[in-house]
Amino acid sequence: MSQYAERIRLKSLCEKVTTAEEAAKLVKNGNTVGMSGFTRAGEAKKVPLALTERARHEELKITLITGASLGNDMDGLMAESGLLARRIPYQSDAVLRKALNNGEVMYIDQHLSDTAEQLRAGSLPKVDVAIIEACAITENGGIVPTTSTGNSASFVEQADVVIIELNLAHPAALEGLHDIYLPTKRPNRAPIPLVNGQDRIGTPYIPVDPARIAAIVITDQEDSYSVVQPGDDETETIAGHLIAFLEMEVERGNLSSSLLPLQAGVGTIANAVMSGLKKSRFTGLTMYSEVLQDSTFELFDAGKMVGASGCSFTLSERMCHHVMANLDKYKDKLVLRPQEISNHPELIRRLGTISINTALEFDIYGNVNSTHVNGTHMMNGLGGSGDFTRNAHLAIYVTKSIAKGGAISSAVPMTPHVDHNEHDVDIIVTEQGLADLRGLAPRERAQLIIDKCVHPDFRPAMQDYFDRACANAGGQTPHLLEEALSWHLNVQKTGHMLGKR
Repeated sequence: MSQYAERIRLKSLCEKVTTAEEAAKLVKNGNTVGMSGFTRAGEAKKVPLALTERARHEELKITLITGASLGNDMDGLMAESGLLARRIPYQSDAVLRKALNNGEVMYIDQHLSDTAEQLRAGSLPKVDVAIIEACAITENGGIVPTTSTGNSASFVEQADVVIIELNLAHPAALEGLHDIYLPTKRPNRAPIPLVNGQDRIGTPYIPVDPARIAAIVITDQEDSYSVVQPGDDETETIAGHLIAFLEMEVERGNLSSSLLPLQAGVGTIANAVMSGLKKSRFTGLTMYSEVLQDSTFELFDAGKMVGASGCSFTLSERMCHHVMANLDKYKDKLVLRPQEISNHPELIRRLGTISINTALEFDIYGNVNSTHVNGTHMMNGLGGSGDFTRNAHLAIYVTKSIAKGGAISSAVPMTPHVDHNEHDVDIIVTEQGLADLRGLAPRERAQLIIDKCVHPDFRPAMQDYFDRACANAGGQTPHLLEEALSWHLNVQKTGHMLGKR
């Protein structure tokens, strides 16, 4: 008991310590399970594995709701065992992705700010069991989360049965980082009292009646490390275009030298672009984001950033060890919130974030596809990009102009799936250049995107398509419907968007 006794400060709960196998028995066939975890951080480690083992030997299907993707291959293991009937709201696992695209697991892709709201409203099935990773349990039974907050507080609020995984691999010094606040019910909901990204408006733990804590499982396992790759010449060029644009906004008087709170989506390009700010002349930067990646702490260490609010850490192995060894250095600059608050449209609009997310592809009018290959096959999910895009002061999308060795253009005549429509997207940046779409009509947007963002190998064909669409089809948003998706069909037939072999 000495290993964990000091982490369980409500001593009566020590009698709830049990094995993962015993805790897993509390989950029944057909249950809705709310599990901690957001972008490979802070997920339960042992009980999900015990559930997968049960699913291999008995009829056990669950609806699984999380914050976002899970680490340690957990989504894939649960999918492979047949445990998952339905998955909400985000994933990034190759095995689960295959099951989703084969129709074996029903997947609901949601704006990450919406899940807790839909649970509260009864639009989603009530959470029966909450499985939450913690680094400590307070004197009143409060759950101190680890490296993510996600939807954990909402799951605990609803669940009849709460299972805690107390993970000793996470330092106890994480306590104090979290700010747990949930909106009240409608109608007559009070405004969320947050006017600065570093404000604290809640409690440093998840409140819960200790009587609903049914089991505590002791674990000692680290999160998965980020798989985000380091930047390259192209991402550095993208960062340069964006920094030059932001500097121009400062010169125009539209922004100060500290900009506005920054948000960066998960991914190599967005993270590399954020890292590029180290070389800029901006100072006093802040973040109001969902995931805090390596670039966040690089900017702290460079003296560029003074505060960051999010709901999860997603760090490389090197950066994770650095941050955890220096928590005292960062602690007063960080806040981890429930994703309902980190991604809340009202707060994003109030704070005026500068949103930087990655596009899978975009079309000539500024519609962005973040999720579906060829409009049909799910990659990861929408995540929180829509929460920020629709409400940010500046909604910026970054991507390289080509992929697959030049066979695929990230700019297409028409996206076969739209996650962020032209009304919400302000800026598109590739290594070719930056298109500021604000205040432009569709035909003006199209020409600017062609001129600034399309790779030279595809630019003549794109210009030809647009010219013929304007001349032959007309309309406010000209398209040749018989050709609009031809580039995607060409990839399927020949492996190249222009039909080259």
